[in-house]
Amino acid sequence: MAEVIKMPKMSDTMTEGVLAKWHKKVGDKVKSGDVLAEIETDKATMDFEAYSDGTLLYIGVEEGKAVPIDAMIAVIGAEGEDYHAALDASAAEAPKAEVAADSSSSTKEAAPAKEKVTEDKKPKEAVEAKPKVDKSSIPATVIRMPALSDTMTEGVINKWNFKVGDTVKSDDSLADVETDKATMEVVGYEAGTLLYIGPKEGEAAKVNGIIAIVGKAGTDITPLLDEDEAPAAEVAAESSGSTEEAETASDTTSVESTEDDSRIKASPLARKIANEKGINLRDIKGSAEGGRIIKKDVEEYVPVVKAPAPAVAAAESSSKETAPATAPATTPQPVITLPTFTGEEKFTEKPVSQMRKAISRRLSESLFTAPHFYVTMSIDMDESIKARTRINEVAPVKISFNDFVLKACAVALKQHPAVNSSFLGDKIRFNEHIHIGVAVAVDEGLLVPVIKFADGKSLSRISVEVKDFAQKAKAKKLQPPEMEGSTFTISNLGMFGVDEFTAIINTPNACILAVSGIQQVPVVKNGAVVPGNVMKVTLSCDHRVVDGATGAAFLQTLKSLLEEPVRLLI
Repeated sequence: MAEVIKMPKMSDTMTEGVLAKWHKKVGDKVKSGDVLAEIETDKATMDFEAYSDGTLLYIGVEEGKAVPIDAMIAVIGAEGEDYHAALDASAAEAPKAEVAADSSSSTKEAAPAKEKVTEDKKPKEAVEAKPKVDKSSIPATVIRMPALSDTMTEGVINKWNFKVGDTVKSDDSLADVETDKATMEVVGYEAGTLLYIGPKEGEAAKVNGIIAIVGKAGTDITPLLDEDEAPAAEVAAESSGSTEEAETASDTTSVESTEDDSRIKASPLARKIANEKGINLRDIKGSAEGGRIIKKDVEEYVPVVKAPAPAVAAAESSSKETAPATAPATTPQPVITLPTFTGEEKFTEKPVSQMRKAISRRLSESLFTAPHFYVTMSIDMDESIKARTRINEVAPVKISFNDFVLKACAVALKQHPAVNSSFLGDKIRFNEHIHIGVAVAVDEGLLVPVIKFADGKSLSRISVEVKDFAQKAKAKKLQPPEMEGSTFTISNLGMFGVDEFTAIINTPNACILAVSGIQQVPVVKNGAVVPGNVMKVTLSCDHRVVDGATGAAFLQTLKSLLEEPVRLLI
């Protein structure tokens, strides 16, 4: 009996899936466990395995199309079996999917009636002029903008690694895409010729929007492009030289009011500035290609002051000689010459990156939604310094003070579950697992990889994971699952010599710890003032979940663990 295959729920937040690629076609034999397709969810692209044996009788969703969970996507059954009854039963439960051109008899029967109505209103030639194109027969594959993170709504093409006309393999990285979390590679999963590029470098594309098409060289890809989407970049037959022709036309077709310099090669902006300053372009030597005059040439032009004619000079000289001396001779005053400085106001603007947009949105929501309060405490780090020195003599990896703080926080969170919680509107979630996010600064902003189950890991294991995440973050190789699920966050600016600071809570966490540098200051021990090593930490708390006494108690536990670090090894 034919069995309907439905869109599975592959993550806890998934509401729909995109068929990224079919690995089987209609008529193929499939076995339980075979990879049937690749499905793009809100978190990642994953393999979808068949869970029954048989023949793939029907495919209901084209590659690149999104369908909701539990919608019908395919039918598997015995070879030659009539699967239409299974389709009809599924249609009453799930949203309608696109029917393949060669699979539905009802569609074929309805088509002539529709054509008849059209023929009554339009000439037969007009009807036949626009035949319906079977997109499945076009030897090309549409590459769409994937959802590379759970919060991504659009991606910016940072760099294209190929150009139209290049031959690509299925595992080639077509482009680097900047998301709201990191810059990641987009793989086409298709071999062939790159026939079309949509958004240019620096332009954004919505998730599931067309960004490229790969297929057989010379293929007409017009039917694959949406009617309301004009090809935004090169198509193989039209890409050559268009930019250069447009620039040349813009430069050479400018019209000026003055007749004497209208044939001079100059940019429109240069002509405008010259006209405003009353400068004749014939007097300026262009510095651009072919002697073309640009803005810089006009602004740097200094008019040449011609010497007066001999007759005029002689007249001026004689007039000075015959003029009566009416003023007594005076002692010449020294001339004070001050250097002149001419400044220029200028600035640079650049578009807000996807990462910076996400940081702005999430931190604004956190600060203006969660009522923050702050608790600061000073910690004597003398014993931690001694312990770190001894541990690093035998440890397989170098342990940092940040590793000590992270481990101490994991142990303290076990004793104070309210700090390891989340406010969810009508309820508070007390997390029994401890996943600690570590803020890492990168050029574009801030990333927060997560050390999962930190309370059960050794100092050496924590050190290895933190270093690995930091390297991935700076190389833009962090994946979305590595930045999700934190229950508590640490932001450490101690390496920058910061004395004290506060941090904004990384929602949905209830708290974040701001760690400052270790400062050598005078301290009182046993009634005497001696040099000491003090580190200040500030806990930012969501007052909807954590009260002042709870935050202070957590810091007291953290302080005792760092001042007696042997307790971290128990």
